[in-house]
Amino acid sequence: MGERQVRVGSKVGWPASLFAKAVKDTGLPIHIAKEGGSPVDARSLLNLLTLGAGHDELVTLSAEGDGADAALDKLAAMLGRDLDSES
Repeated sequence: MGERQVRVGSKVGWPASLFAKAVKDTGLPIHIAKEGGSPVDARSLLNLLTLGAGHDELVTLSAEGDGADAALDKLAAMLGRDLDSES
C-alpha cells in the first residue's frame, strides 16, 4: 500500500469538489485521513466535506494497485498547493 502525508495548502477552504474529481479520475480506491482520524473514501464528496480538513492540517493519503504511487504523488502535490489562488 502506498501512502503520502501532506499539509493542505489552500488558505480559504478545503478544495473538496476539485479533489474528489481528481481522485475519481485516477480510477483507484484512494483513502484520506486527518491526523489521528479514521480514513474515508476520497472518491466521495460527502466524505471529504465531513472530513473538513483545513489549511495547514496534516492529512494522509493511501492507495493500492497499479499506478498508486504516481496517483498519490499527483494528489499530494495538488493538496499541497494553494488552489484558491489558481484560476
